[in-house]
Amino acid sequence: MEHLAIDFKPHSYQKYAIDKVIDNEKYGLFLDMGLGKTVSTLTAFSELQLLDTKKMLVIAPKQVAKDTWVDEVDKWNHLNHLKVSLVLGTPKERNDALNTEADIYVTNKENTKWLCDQYKKEWPFDMVVIDELSTFKSPKSQRFKSIKKKLPLINRFIGLTGT
Repeated sequence: MEHLAIDFKPHSYQKYAIDKVIDNEKYGLFLDMGLGKTVSTLTAFSELQLLDTKKMLVIAPKQVAKDTWVDEVDKWNHLNHLKVSLVLGTPKERNDALNTEADIYVTNKENTKWLCDQYKKEWPFDMVVIDELSTFKSPKSQRFKSIKKKLPLINRFIGLTGT
């Protein structure tokens, strides 16, 4: 059975979230599970592409990285133009994914240090989204330290978490 994308009619709180992500270069979006953090973030990114934001990196728990972001792009008509590359698997598979032309690159949190190590001085992502920001709460963790070093190179930083 063929999957048909649907039109997105945001609730007022989703419209508010979209506007906040667009208007703030650094923003934390804290909504309960199922209230549309992913579609709101993707919608904001799609609108920001018309301005200055071309590539987005999403760092998420493994299962969310594998399924959720691609599923949301496929689900909504207004997002169907976005190309997603999954930066998962072996180092070779991850490198191939990074070298694939896409708008959005999605990886799991365990690959954060590896990914940051791939880019010494340059940083190709205009926007970084951490899905489940609470997984980055320890300032002693390698993933926290790795992404912290890149903060000066990140134009837009969005943290998502269920409340």
